[in-house]
Amino acid sequence: MNDKKNDKNNENKNKNILKVLILSMLGLLLFSFFSRNLLAGQAGSLSYDEFLKILETKEVEEVTFNEMYNRVSAEVKEEGRTQVYTTAIVDKDAALEIINARGIKYSGTVVSSSNWISIVLYVVFAAVMFYWMFSMRSGGGILGNLTKSTAKMYVQKETGVSFADVAGQDEAKESLVEIVEFLHNPGRYAQIGAKLPKGALLVGPPGTGKTLLAKAVAGEAQVPFFSLAGSDFVEMFVGMGASRVRSLFKEAQQMAPCIIFIDEIDAIGKSRDSRYGGNDEREQTLNALLAEMDGFDSSKGVFILAATNRPEVLDPALCRPGRLDRRIIVDKPDLKGRVAVLKVHARHVNMGDDVDFEEVALATSGAVGSDLANMINEAAILAVKKGRNFVTQADLLESVEVVIAGKEKKDRVMNEKEKRTVAYHEVGHALAAALQKHSEPVQKITIVPRTMGSLGYVMQTPEEERYLMTQAELETELVTLLAGRASEELFFESVSTGAANDIEKATKLARSMVTRFGMSKEIGLMGLETVTDEYLMARTVMNCSDDTSALVDRVVKSMLDEAYAKAKGLLDDNREVMHRIAGYLFEKETITGKEFMKLLKEVKEDFEEKPQPSLAEEVKAEEEHRQMPAEEAE
Repeated sequence: MNDKKNDKNNENKNKNILKVLILSMLGLLLFSFFSRNLLAGQAGSLSYDEFLKILETKEVEEVTFNEMYNRVSAEVKEEGRTQVYTTAIVDKDAALEIINARGIKYSGTVVSSSNWISIVLYVVFAAVMFYWMFSMRSGGGILGNLTKSTAKMYVQKETGVSFADVAGQDEAKESLVEIVEFLHNPGRYAQIGAKLPKGALLVGPPGTGKTLLAKAVAGEAQVPFFSLAGSDFVEMFVGMGASRVRSLFKEAQQMAPCIIFIDEIDAIGKSRDSRYGGNDEREQTLNALLAEMDGFDSSKGVFILAATNRPEVLDPALCRPGRLDRRIIVDKPDLKGRVAVLKVHARHVNMGDDVDFEEVALATSGAVGSDLANMINEAAILAVKKGRNFVTQADLLESVEVVIAGKEKKDRVMNEKEKRTVAYHEVGHALAAALQKHSEPVQKITIVPRTMGSLGYVMQTPEEERYLMTQAELETELVTLLAGRASEELFFESVSTGAANDIEKATKLARSMVTRFGMSKEIGLMGLETVTDEYLMARTVMNCSDDTSALVDRVVKSMLDEAYAKAKGLLDDNREVMHRIAGYLFEKETITGKEFMKLLKEVKEDFEEKPQPSLAEEVKAEEEHRQMPAEEAE
């Protein structure tokens, strides 16, 4: 059976070679015909008798015989300009007799520059034909190696990565371990009738470890592993991407069992509808991929592994069972996962005895694996700058700030008024968080500018990992976000641009409470917003009428106004606390959460020991002070 198939393939190859030979010969003949006419350089064609009459009667400057092309040309001076007459050589002796009789200058056959150009073009044309013939014989197609697969192939542990190097993705690892075991011992699964899935799609935000997982599979599988990106299929020439897909799968089937990994598959796997635009080359490549994935026999052990950040744009035919059977979510790690990731990246770094990875993991909620790896590296760099050969807990916590907020901008010096405004602004955030029940503890307060653009910030660290937030906790977060602006208005009687980011966050949170979480009585349990591009930008799209959208705006404004009024009330009731802590922060520039809570406790104790006037009494005293004469006021 295989011999017949090989004979048929050889016969097809021979036919293709014969076709190329015939086309090459036709091309050479056409090229020869056109080049003879184009390179001859005649100004006009005429009979040989007419040419001889011109030699006899007109003022001929020079005659040139070109026997290579069987042409003779005469340069004739007419009316002040030179005209060239060319014809075929019929009787050279008759022409020479007239030329000698009249004393006309003539030259013999020479290989001119145009002849050399013709020869070079012949050689180049023949070389291209022979190259195409050789490519056809080697299976490269009419465009040669351009249509071959550019996939990098790894065998066994050439990647240097194993499942031990991947942490925080236990569920994803478990799914991939099953695939590797299936490839190692297919008979165990075949006994019960199980078949190897044809493919799996790794989905998740950037930096979560999708490519790292694929490299770990390559290290563990001990089978040929083809790795390439989706963009490798996209080329300028139409049809080349589809040809590369066919070449890749043909090579993979010959080396089965094996794994094919396509990173960023959305480059070629976008939906074929009109929403995402059309591209014939990309669609041909996708069609070829779909046909190959549906056509190869799963019993041969060819497994497709793909990765993307945008699963919503993929063609449904690509994600259906029978092609990419499994969707493996590679999401942001939880607290336990972050601790594991930190330990993996810290294996080759000298760590001090005081290092507590759990504290760092609590401070990095929402960080992905690449962020955590960067934090470990930044901590090591900080330790070297400080003259140590090991990393301390302080280095790790500082590296968290570097990754989140950027480095300290020591060259940016604020004037005293700006510095005091920022101090009151940040203390307003911290005090509002400390005075409310459902808020996270304050870890640090600083007014040192950072490279990410902030002039100061308050770091809050949760006491435990949280997966749900109640309405009370979200309302507390709104108050905390707006407390910075409330502090500026209360203590400076004006506001600054420093609250722009706080207002943006508060507005986004309040809108989500209304449109997505159903936490407003006016709107009720209506889902008015949907999240698109979940793993990248997480954009939201409103799905409601203009009237409902206007109502949402009013409800959101009402929620923000209420939270702002509450923030002003909290800070107004604790003016002395604000003055003391803001003054301390103004001098120190950075205080820890423990220092903040200690100051808060001391100020409150001092404040409770002394009888304090009410707010109405303070207002009355201020009015009386203003109405007093200047001398008495002093």
